[in-house]
Amino acid sequence: MQLKLQRGSLRRSRDFICAPIRWMLVGVLAASGCGYRVVGRANTLPEGAHTIAIPAFANRTTQYRIEQILTQAVAHEFIARTKYRVVPDAEGADLVLQGEVTNLASGAVLYDPTTGRATTVLVTVSLRVSLQDRAGKDLYRNNNFVFREPYEISVDIPSFFQEEGPALDRMSRDFAAQLVSDVLEDF
Repeated sequence: MQLKLQRGSLRRSRDFICAPIRWMLVGVLAASGCGYRVVGRANTLPEGAHTIAIPAFANRTTQYRIEQILTQAVAHEFIARTKYRVVPDAEGADLVLQGEVTNLASGAVLYDPTTGRATTVLVTVSLRVSLQDRAGKDLYRNNNFVFREPYEISVDIPSFFQEEGPALDRMSRDFAAQLVSDVLEDF
C-alpha cells in the first residue's frame, strides 16, 4: 500500500499544528490589554503630593487604645510602602487621612475538642476612613471599611493572658496593610 500525496495535504497538517499556537497568541494578546495589573503596585494618589498627615483615629468603641494602635500601624505602613513623608498634623500636609474606629468585635470560631477552649478567634474591625487633599476633595472614602481576620490563640492558660498585646499588634499590621492597599489602589 502506497500513500498518495495530494496537493495541499501538507499545508492542512501544518495549519492543524499551528492553530493552537495561534489561539494561545491571541489569548495572550487579549489578556495583556484587558486591564489586569499586579496588585500592590499601583498608586492612584496625586503625583504632586509629598506629605500625608495621619492624625490619631477617633475611637467610638470601648476598647482602650485601639485607635492609637491602628493609627501607628497605618503610619508605619505608609512609611514602609510609599515615599510620602508622614506627619501627625494636617497643617501643611498635602493629604490628610482620617479614621474613626466604629466597632471592634471578636468571636471564637474554632475550639479545642479536648478542652473546649477557643483556639481561633475571628477579629472584626469597622472604621470610617477618608483621604482628602488640601482643598478638601475626597480622594478616598469608605464609611464602612471592614477588616476581618482569624487569629490562632494559645490554649495554654498562662500564655493566653499575655497574648492580647501581640495579637492586637498582628491584627493592626494586617489591617494597616489592607487599608493602605485600598487607599493607594482606590478600591
